[in-house]
Amino acid sequence: MNQIVTETTAPARPFTHLHCHSHYSLLDGAGDIGKLVNRCVDHGMNSLALTDHGNLHGALEFYRKSKAAGINPIIGYEAYIAPGSRFDKGGASSSKAASYHLTLLAKNRTGFRNLIKLASAASLEGFYFKPRIDKEILEKYNEGIVCLSGCVSSEFSRAVIKGIDTAAVEKEAKEIAGWFHNVFDDRYFIEIMNNDVEIQRAQLENAVEVAKRMGLPLVATSDTHYVDPEDAEAQDIMLCINTGRYRTDTSRMKMENDQFFLRSPEQMYEKFPGLEHAVARSQEIADTVDIDLELGKYYFPAFECPEQKEPIDYLRELCIKGLRERYVDEPERFKGEDLSDEVMARLDRELDVIEKLGYPTYFLIVWDFVLHARSKGISATARGSGVGAIVCYALYMSHVCPLRYDLLFERFLDESRTEPPDIDIDFEKERRGEVIDYVKERYGSEMVCQIGTFGTLAARAAIKDTGRALGVPLARVNQITEMVPDELKITLDKALKKSADLKMAYDGDPEIRELLDLAMKIEGLARNVGTHAAAVVIADKPLTEYVPLGRVPGKQDVITQWPMGDVEASGLLKMDFLGLRNLTILSRTVQLIEQTTGKAVDPLKFPLDDKKSYALLQRGETKGVFQLESGGIRDLLLRMKPDHFTDIIATAALYRPGPLEGGMVDDYVNIKHGRQEPEYKHPVLKEILEETNSIMVYQEQVMRILNRLGKIPLANAYTCIKAISKKKESLINENHEAFIAGSVDNGLAEKDANDIWNLIVKFAGYGFNKSHSTAYALLAYQTAYLKAHYPIEFMAALLSSDISGRNFKRKDALVEHMEDCDRMNIEVVPPSVNHSAADFSVADGNIYFALSAIKGCGGSTAVSIEAERKKNGPYKDIFDFCERVDPAACNKSAIETLIKAGAMDEFEAHRSQLTAVIERAVQAGAAVQADKKSGQASLFGAFEDDEAGGEEAVAAPLPEMDEWPEREKLIAEKEVLGYYLASHPLAEYEKKLATFRTHTTDKLGDVKDRGEVVLGGMISSIKFAHTKNAKVGAPSKYANFDLEDMQGAIRCIVWPKGFVDVGDRIQPDAIVLARGKVDRRGGDEANLIIDELTPLDDLDTRYTHGMRLRLDEAEHDSETISRLREIVRGYPGSQELLFSMRLLEGETVHLKSDKYRVEITMELRDRIDDLLGSGHYKLLMSKPR
Repeated sequence: MNQIVTETTAPARPFTHLHCHSHYSLLDGAGDIGKLVNRCVDHGMNSLALTDHGNLHGALEFYRKSKAAGINPIIGYEAYIAPGSRFDKGGASSSKAASYHLTLLAKNRTGFRNLIKLASAASLEGFYFKPRIDKEILEKYNEGIVCLSGCVSSEFSRAVIKGIDTAAVEKEAKEIAGWFHNVFDDRYFIEIMNNDVEIQRAQLENAVEVAKRMGLPLVATSDTHYVDPEDAEAQDIMLCINTGRYRTDTSRMKMENDQFFLRSPEQMYEKFPGLEHAVARSQEIADTVDIDLELGKYYFPAFECPEQKEPIDYLRELCIKGLRERYVDEPERFKGEDLSDEVMARLDRELDVIEKLGYPTYFLIVWDFVLHARSKGISATARGSGVGAIVCYALYMSHVCPLRYDLLFERFLDESRTEPPDIDIDFEKERRGEVIDYVKERYGSEMVCQIGTFGTLAARAAIKDTGRALGVPLARVNQITEMVPDELKITLDKALKKSADLKMAYDGDPEIRELLDLAMKIEGLARNVGTHAAAVVIADKPLTEYVPLGRVPGKQDVITQWPMGDVEASGLLKMDFLGLRNLTILSRTVQLIEQTTGKAVDPLKFPLDDKKSYALLQRGETKGVFQLESGGIRDLLLRMKPDHFTDIIATAALYRPGPLEGGMVDDYVNIKHGRQEPEYKHPVLKEILEETNSIMVYQEQVMRILNRLGKIPLANAYTCIKAISKKKESLINENHEAFIAGSVDNGLAEKDANDIWNLIVKFAGYGFNKSHSTAYALLAYQTAYLKAHYPIEFMAALLSSDISGRNFKRKDALVEHMEDCDRMNIEVVPPSVNHSAADFSVADGNIYFALSAIKGCGGSTAVSIEAERKKNGPYKDIFDFCERVDPAACNKSAIETLIKAGAMDEFEAHRSQLTAVIERAVQAGAAVQADKKSGQASLFGAFEDDEAGGEEAVAAPLPEMDEWPEREKLIAEKEVLGYYLASHPLAEYEKKLATFRTHTTDKLGDVKDRGEVVLGGMISSIKFAHTKNAKVGAPSKYANFDLEDMQGAIRCIVWPKGFVDVGDRIQPDAIVLARGKVDRRGGDEANLIIDELTPLDDLDTRYTHGMRLRLDEAEHDSETISRLREIVRGYPGSQELLFSMRLLEGETVHLKSDKYRVEITMELRDRIDDLLGSGHYKLLMSKPR
């Protein structure tokens, strides 16, 4: 982020830039808004306009940053205007033919709102090559807008460039200018530019003359596309990136020079000698502009309550009804007709705050769409601090009682809060769109849309895109990209300081220096527009009254042109509709249980003291269990041995860097198991901290301590926590004094009060939101319960959820979860077109592999195969399959994939045979399908049925041929399934690997930390990275990979020192012998630190110390032995040569040659085989040491 400069230099000559592009001109802009504003301040100017191409993406960011810097913001945009109607979309050969350019500037708030309507219509109605408006809509929304005639691509400029020495051209130019002058009156100006481009000079001369003849005012602008002249090269790279061209391409789009920067007023006056009045007029225009956007005002949609009730009354009614349902089995909170005093006091207090802040409608809107989701069977739950509101619990937004778990409403909302509440709702991932559609239908599609977002060039993306534009070889670009440390929000500047390899490449290679210098200049600039993953905006009027709308390029989805922060700043209601995969798993498991058992289970009614569920957690068998899947957290569960729901709440809060590094986790575990005594400095601390074994885990606990001991109101207590975590000293000191005074007033000694305050300061920064942790702990428990009690259904649902994220090149989550099934003794039946459903299904106590989990068979392919089979019975053979399944859904490629996956094995044919007839089967199927569509099938169907006489149709003949070789078959399975189905490619090498290894991956349990082992297996899931803070000149590249044997896999690490020696041997599917040390520091799952890697082909020579030749006197005569002598003499070396000679008498004599020592090569072994026949020698091996 750029710091906005607020100091101005001495007043400059009057000038304001009225034509300025930021990086939101996504094709050719390269100016960061903050930098543009800062440079404007540097130049001593008091105003600046932003006129991005065809959009208002940066308008609000520009407005806020300008205001902060004391600059008067002039919001505008360079519009594309259609030659005729914006609805006419045809006949143009290029963008230039489809539209003209026009500069529009908002003069006031009315003009700004009209710009929003124009920019929205341009994207939603007029898009053709570019987002276009037309004269009809421009005339309609001209109020409050200043219009400049535009750059050299404007309608006026294109006319005058032709030359005005003919009456026809002059007439055309005057008619164009006359139309705009008629519409805008004194708000229309003839725009002239001089960026040292010839076409501008031609336009300038004639434009000045036409303006003079018509009496129209001139204004000088500069076509600004970046901040400083030295940014020109970076802007050129952005042009290459956005047009997909190389910098060396001669015919590509490019700027003519480096003069499209933000000039100073003096530089502008130099460019327009004799036209100083036109330069000064820019300031005159700027001085008329006053846009006050009234940020901080809210425009929430109305909610129609039944019987014209007031929203607060209806909200209260819904809450009381919901709480009675919630507490029906809790007599201490609801008995008879009345809710307890505790419940009513909490509800009254929350509703009072909600009413005072004016948010009843907000809660009703959220309640309404959550109610709709529930009515459609879509699982939903709130996350975050909103879970602490009893109102949310009453309205079924959240599912944990705030009273039972001491969750605080003040952590979510209080009277001093100025921004709206934020209730984030998780829905089932696949069905989230249904809820958004409902909201659009409920409030009107023109009032609701998803929020836009910008993809910006992060460090690696900047390198890749710049490298591509410069034509640097892809391998070299990838090499440089890999040198960037794998850190969140890493910048190239930081990367150069942290990665020795990157710094060495930068200093030692001019090509890489240029690449990185340019990449640093474009880093952080907007690259493209997308849709925010969760955020939706709802307004009380059509959105185009408040925010510009657009579309995601290439799609029909309507989104806001502003990102989320700007939408919220504009006063609109933003809501997060989040998609949570685990809610889908939960819902699918419940459906599968009902299908297989007939029982309808409700996860919200699971008992929270189920021993079987806690036993599963204590064993760390939590793959697939929400929030508890990682190796580290499984290790924490093994140590903690959770036996109460509060332990699960604490787990997510504790498993974070702060608590782990601060020793809080060790203290929690040790106190829980009686190995350490808890410490409480005051009885109140015991009351508050006992549930977490005396450890301050949650922000709510700290708030309670501040409130109960120090008499600090709960609302202020949360402010205090935020101040501590952000190190705001003045606020901390203020609260410190208040806490000490309140504590002493409560009877504490000042020293004890200070000791407690110091504890608060130490742990408050680590505190976690208990409301959020409790909501997610419930979901974690529900998934653990299902895994413990309904493992088959749960694993089937889990596997189905893995389908969308499949990665067939490395072991993905789906394959790992299938391995879990194997460990749980659950059979996953291989794929079959006659038994598999589109998703993973359950029958007869087994899971059936999903058709859509096969590569290239997702979506309509799997669905159509299943639907046709259910409708008309099993498929008889590949020809029957092709005749029945819609070829539009299942093409030739998909059929080939199904064969490779073994999904057609039950047709009792080799996969090679099925592959050989695909073309014929597809053609035959297409003919039958065509007949069906044309009606011929029904015409002749009855006749054919009679002819068949009820007999089985004869299967089409398949060519006689051998099955694919086993290895080819296995490779094909791995390609389309992600794992090996029939066997394992290591099977043929198992005997050899067994000769050399000391362990297999399933036998490492007894090997201690740092114990040395030798394993044999196949390399997969490779990831290269670089160590942080490597010494200059020292290697930094290292590798992680899986070493997979027939029993399992282990994650391996080759550190930089070892990588220098063995890095070239780390290749996908390479079969190697790995010597290394077991590393158990990461928890329960061991890693292997590699010391040595030996390829399979090198094993014989590397670990062979000799050869024993077996001779038989009856079979091998003296001539054979003489020839053998000549062969071995030709391979002198250091390896032993031994003989075993079977004599005619039946005895065997063992001899060792002192004279001959050999080098055992494949050539020597082949020649011995040729002479003696196979099986007459044995290699003498030694295991690696």
